[in-house]
Amino acid sequence: MNFHADQKITLSSDVLFREVCGESVLLDLSSENYFGLNEVGTRIWELLESGHSVGETLEVLTGEFEVERSVAESDFEELLKRLVSAGLVSV
Repeated sequence: MNFHADQKITLSSDVLFREVCGESVLLDLSSENYFGLNEVGTRIWELLESGHSVGETLEVLTGEFEVERSVAESDFEELLKRLVSAGLVSV
């Protein structure tokens, strides 16, 4: 699954998001499954929730976490694949 810089990711309205000490928990109300996100995953969720595109999100991540763009892209894509397959977001 390849994502384009100008793509927007839509978060499911059936997901509750709660942040606790820099990490977060997502509750899918339709399946009643919980998902945990680390600090980076939490930041990605926040950026997507605020309407950032894929490219904008990657730009913020590389600056805030001082990581190479290729690493950020790989990690971002892996997380999005999991979120899409769980029905928590759509492209």
